[in-house]
Amino acid sequence: MSFKTWTEEHQGIWEFIKFNILSNVSTISRFVFTWIGTAIFINAMQMTQPFQFLIFNYTEPSSNGLGGFVTFLIAEVVAQVVNFFVQMKWVFKSDASFKDAAWKYAILAVVIVVVNLILPGYVMSFCQTTFGWDAGLSGTVASVVNTLLAVIVSFPLLKFWIMPSK
Repeated sequence: MSFKTWTEEHQGIWEFIKFNILSNVSTISRFVFTWIGTAIFINAMQMTQPFQFLIFNYTEPSSNGLGGFVTFLIAEVVAQVVNFFVQMKWVFKSDASFKDAAWKYAILAVVIVVVNLILPGYVMSFCQTTFGWDAGLSGTVASVVNTLLAVIVSFPLLKFWIMPSK
């Protein structure tokens, strides 16, 4: 059996494989912007003053305060924009209209971004206080946790609600 035949006969599995492989495009974007943000907002600008707004709690010294929040906000927004286009065009090859898919994806992205902004402060604090890791490594671990959570939630929503094929 050829690879092409296998992918045609197992389209759902193939989409999940592509989803996971091509999600790395947004994951790489997230990591790069986490590293850049850490270098700029935490290390260079020293924006480490405690930050709390509504549900976002970056008050622990190990969460890197406002700089940690800004870093993850920028990294998540960039990653979600990249992911939308990658998933729609390359993974699902969706024929859904851009307008219909975009507002649904925006809802999903907001949920993912909110969770991904809440979680890193706790993950980074845990990594730094439990293991003694620095901000860069702790931020990377927080990004990995965010990524895994996003995969579990987003694949079924993208496939069946946001970007279904007709």
